[in-house]
Amino acid sequence: MATEVHNLQELRRSASLATKVFIQRDYSDGTICQFQTKFPPELDSRIERQLFEETVKTLNSFYAEAEKIGGSSYLEGCLACATAYFIFLCMETHYEKVLKKISRYIQEQNEKVFAPRGLLLTDPVERGMRVIEISIYEDRCSSGSSSSGSSSSGSGGSSGGAGGR
Repeated sequence: MATEVHNLQELRRSASLATKVFIQRDYSDGTICQFQTKFPPELDSRIERQLFEETVKTLNSFYAEAEKIGGSSYLEGCLACATAYFIFLCMETHYEKVLKKISRYIQEQNEKVFAPRGLLLTDPVERGMRVIEISIYEDRCSSGSSSSGSSSSGSGGSSGGAGGR
């Protein structure tokens, strides 16, 4: 597994960022957390439509699972009130557990599906749950020949501070 993580780091180091694509939230069913499954044209030559849609649908199902109210969520709320919320210092909520599961899924998708295609999926938590960000990388050797679409995707101008994480 260490070699797979190395490949993601190698992608960031050896390739230049060409553009970013943002998959917006879908508010058609209210404010529940789900993302649009519409295939962005910028990814057309990079990833199969089916793989993209499957990834977004899986993420949407994980977020639905996280927000589902059940007996355990009710019990967590009761214990939180009874202990003045100190219970959360030693216990992970159902929502937090599912967010960790989503993070592992995104890491796995990056290693197996996205990174080999020169793409990198960013966890929506890192973007305030507003968008799924997909970074498109170009091999530095071929970056001069295919930069025609790099100004599209709505990145909104300069990104001067984006690299200073």
